[in-house]
Parts: sequence; structure tokens; C-alpha cells
Amino acid sequence: MIKILDTTLRDGEQTPGVSLTPSEKLEIALKLDELNVDIIEAGSAITSKGEREGIKLISQQNLNAEICSFVRALPIDIDHALECDVDSVHLVVPTSELHMKYKLKKTSEETLQSALEAVQYGKDHGLIVELSAEDATRSDINFLIELFSKGAEIGADRACVCDTVGVLTPEKSIELFKTLSNSINIPISAHCHNDFGMATANTLCAIRGGAKQCHLTINGIGERAGNSSLEEVVMALHNLYNEKTKIITEKLYETSRVVSRLMKLPVSPNKSLVGDNAFAHEAGIHVDGLMKHTSTYEPLSPEEVGNKRRIILGKHSGKSALKYKLNLMEVSLNNEEFEEVYSKIKNLGDLGKYISDIDLKTVINEVKGHKIDEKIILNELTVVSGNKITPLASIKLDFADEDNNHKSIIETAYGVGPVDASINALRKALSGFADISLIDYQVSSIGKGTDALVEVVVKLRRGNEVVEVKKSQSDIIRASVEAVMEGVNLLM
Repeated sequence: MIKILDTTLRDGEQTPGVSLTPSEKLEIALKLDELNVDIIEAGSAITSKGEREGIKLISQQNLNAEICSFVRALPIDIDHALECDVDSVHLVVPTSELHMKYKLKKTSEETLQSALEAVQYGKDHGLIVELSAEDATRSDINFLIELFSKGAEIGADRACVCDTVGVLTPEKSIELFKTLSNSINIPISAHCHNDFGMATANTLCAIRGGAKQCHLTINGIGERAGNSSLEEVVMALHNLYNEKTKIITEKLYETSRVVSRLMKLPVSPNKSLVGDNAFAHEAGIHVDGLMKHTSTYEPLSPEEVGNKRRIILGKHSGKSALKYKLNLMEVSLNNEEFEEVYSKIKNLGDLGKYISDIDLKTVINEVKGHKIDEKIILNELTVVSGNKITPLASIKLDFADEDNNHKSIIETAYGVGPVDASINALRKALSGFADISLIDYQVSSIGKGTDALVEVVVKLRRGNEVVEVKKSQSDIIRASVEAVMEGVNLLM
């Protein structure tokens, strides 16, 4: 059984531009525990008071996972970790000549001594200690063996090899971990970065070489090009290498989206396994094969990772794909309606349009002559802005509840500008209806002059459904709000 140390909340949070509040860290930690990771590296306790608050909040939950803090080989780092009631420390020591000379300004003997003293200090205070060699893949192998062996002698529980700048190759990974596994009597972990796009391959080869644990992040996030992707490594182990982990794989997609939302890092549509296109099919020959047997064009079931199969309609789609899609949606069309819908889809595809489920429903409604039922109506929008006032927006929405009783809701919100304030007020008002998120917003000018039309394009998501809406107005605020409102009604 391969153990998983998830470092989304430490290495993942070091992604440029990402900073989590304690409550956000806790929300992600709870999802990681549901996912059944073995160890959660909750952060680096020395970083700040807020970081310690977040780590302690996680430690207090009595989760099944071991809770860990990153520390340097310094007593003060370990003391701060102890304040947070963690179970273990990830004790990181630079071991390459480059790091010791220029970063630490220490000899290898001095580095070894401080590392062993820190291991002893952690063990004396009842902590599980994972002794980690930073830049290990550019370090002298004999020094690594000496560090890990002497660390194990005084109680280090695990050793970790860090490919800090992603220079390892799969072939070297197998060789390195075989050598270390044969020389050290404690479990070895692999911590790989993705600078050359080989983090997943290097991690899998490390396990082939004898590693018993790996450090991973959800969606492969992390510094620079990121870390080894948890979903990729785990599913490859389960499906291709006959190795098992404790991960509940059906929760991977859901966890991916929670991390993406809270860290404001979109998941690429073509991201393996958890991307929206990972199990999406448009080409007619592929859809035809899927209709006969899903394994023809899918290496595993999307449900195994909590994702969904999606049939995408566009210029590459055949009539069989449309029929299959309509059956899935439980929509019936007569022959004339079917041909008209198919023609419209082909025309949209030729224009480069991606046809989502919402778009298809819209086309069907147009062909059938059905008007989209607006469940929520914008009644009033007021915006106050100026050079000596923080932009403030007030919005009033009308809607009908489940019993068809007409109600209104009023919300206000501040923003960095009038558009931001308006969208924030709209988000607050809509929060009670559905979990709909704005995932993209673009604006461009059509024509010249201060009264020129502007085109606003918004993308909204509700679950797996994504809708794109364009609105043109001379008033950017109205265009933005109306685009969001139309998208919301389509999704509702």
C-alpha cells in the first residue's frame, strides 16, 4: 500500500498569487480527509500567525489523516509546529553543494549536524519526523545515504527525496530510489516538481524503485510548474501499475473543484482525469464507438474519478451523436425539428462555437418556439461611484419560490469599481438560489468614442454545466449584469 502525503495546503499554496484564510484551509483539509489521504501537510507553522491559526484549526478536527507542518532544521520552527498540535513535521534540509554553499553558507558537516539535532529535538517532543533532503536530485548520493542513515539511527520515521527543480528523469528516478531503498531502513518518500513536465512519471518510477510514499497536490498545483498531480499518480498506480492506495477515487473530481474554487486556479479543460474534457467526445467516429462500447475511447470509467462523460456537439458531430445526446437528455423531436436542430449545431460549429448542454437546450427551445422561462428577474440596479467613495451597488431581484409565490431580494455590496460592485451584489443576491460561479469575464470595445458599444462575455458554471453569454451595450455595467442574469436563468 503506497502512502499519500498531500501538500496542497503547503507546496500548493505556494503557487504564485495564492493565499488562503484559515477557514479556507480547513475546508480543503476536510475534503482531503474525505478523500482519505494518509498525511495532510497543512502548512508551514513558522510562516505567520494566520498560518498557525489555520494549521491549529485543522489539528483540532481529529481527522483520520496525520497532520503535518513543514519545518526547517531550526528549533524555533519545530516549536511553532508544536504550538499547532500537529502529529508530524516535514523537516527539510538543503543537501546539494549549490544550496549548502550559496543558501545556507554551511559545509556538509555543519548541515548534517544541524539536521540531526533538529531530528532529535522533534523526537524528544513526541513528533513523527520525516527527514527531507531539499535538492536531493542534485546532491551527492553518499551524503544522502549518510544523512538518512544517521537520521534513522536517532529516530527519524521517514526519509524524503525532493526533486526541487524537477531535473530528475524516469530512468534516474528508478536507479536513485533503488540505491537509497537498499541502503536505508526507513520508508522513503518522493517529492517531485514538474519543471520539465515529468513529475508524475518520476513519482511513479520512484515507487518502482522502492519509494513507499509520495508527496502530491490536487490538480498538480505548486511553485513554478507545480508538483506531482495526486489524481494522475493515484489513478496510474491503481490502473496501470497494480499498486494500491487508500484514496477514495470517486471523490477526486469534487476535491479538484473545491481546491480550484478556493485557490482561484482554474482547472484546464484538458487536464487529465478531472478536466471537463477528460471524458468529453465530439468526433463522430468516437461517439459511434462509445455508443457501442465505452471502453473503445475511454481508458477508465469517468465515474471512477467522480467525473462525467460528456457528448459535445459541434462541426465534427454526426446525427448519431445528436440522437444519443437527445436520448440522454430525454428530449424528443420530430424529423423536421431534428433536422433543424442538427443544421443549427453544424452552423454554430463552423463558426468555432463550442455547443454546451445549455446551448443545445437553447437551440431546441428556439426550434420548438419555446421561450426560456426567466426564474429570476432584475428589477432594479443602483450604483454609486466616484473619486472619494468606494463603489457601492444595490440590486433588487424578483423571483418565484417553489409554491409560485412572488418574492424579492435586495442586496448591496462594495467593489474595486462599479462593475465589480454590481457583480458582487448580484452574487450575494443569487447565493440563496444556487451554487453558480462566474469563471470568466471579458470586455471589449466595439467602435470608438466614449459612447461606443462594449461587448461583455461571461462564463458561468453550475456543477458540470458551463454557459457562455455575450451582451452588447453602451453601458458596461448594464451589459455585465444582464449577461450574468441571462446566464443564471439558462443554468437555472
